[in-house]
Amino acid sequence: MTQTLGLIAGRGHFPFAIAASLRRQGWRVVAVGFHGETEPDLEGHVDEFACFHLGQVEAILDRLKAAGVRDAVMAGGILKTRLNAGIEALRPDARAISVFTRLRDRKDDSILGALADELASEDITLRSQPDLVPDLFPGQGPLGRVEPSALQLRDIAFGWPIAKTIGGLDVGQSVVIKDRAVMALEAIEGTDAAILRGGNLAGGGGCVVKVAKPAQDLRFDLPTFGTRTIANLAEVKIGCLAFEAGRTVLVDREAVVSAADAHGIAVVGFGPEGPASEESA
Repeated sequence: MTQTLGLIAGRGHFPFAIAASLRRQGWRVVAVGFHGETEPDLEGHVDEFACFHLGQVEAILDRLKAAGVRDAVMAGGILKTRLNAGIEALRPDARAISVFTRLRDRKDDSILGALADELASEDITLRSQPDLVPDLFPGQGPLGRVEPSALQLRDIAFGWPIAKTIGGLDVGQSVVIKDRAVMALEAIEGTDAAILRGGNLAGGGGCVVKVAKPAQDLRFDLPTFGTRTIANLAEVKIGCLAFEAGRTVLVDREAVVSAADAHGIAVVGFGPEGPASEESA
């Protein structure tokens, strides 16, 4: 019998990529999305699809249960500013209000962890993304023809612990570095805006370092990049993207590698400690 998996889908192309991977594995995919966040075209890439307002927690759970979902996965982010948009935009039901009043803070991990708890209370298990779709998590080494220079490796080594620190604080997952100086730290605006801001301040050159949190929950909020990331790097003339191998989602690998090579951008994965000391000396 075909197993059913619930896909809680946010912004971007990651929900499409994860749905395609899951269906190749034989899963029946039932997706729930969010008005103003999830792309409506996702409906054509899954077996069932329904859209809700962010605060309709009870309705979302009812939909998943009615479809026979016992396992679920999250894919795609929600703009953090949307979570602070007010009652009218969120339209919270009683269950959502109960969840939010129990939160200690509004950090990503706190909100997503609370949603995972609500799923568990309905006997729905939120699954690890790397376990479900390992093909979307590239390993160590350069992805294309371009390799990082010695200067870029020094910048990556400098920025890696900084990115890990802000990740540990649940502030962001990316930093922009040039000549071992911080140009930008990702916060509520997201990676794309941080890249553009940092790149403009750098005036060309530099690196982006993108890592998982030190205590990353593999069920949600893993770092992600795709073709839009490469386009933003090219726009501000940043020549290198370093990511944490095995814990970073790569959407549309072939197109990303092609675009990075065309723009002369090094895209390279490192282990959890970043570049080895001999590389960054």
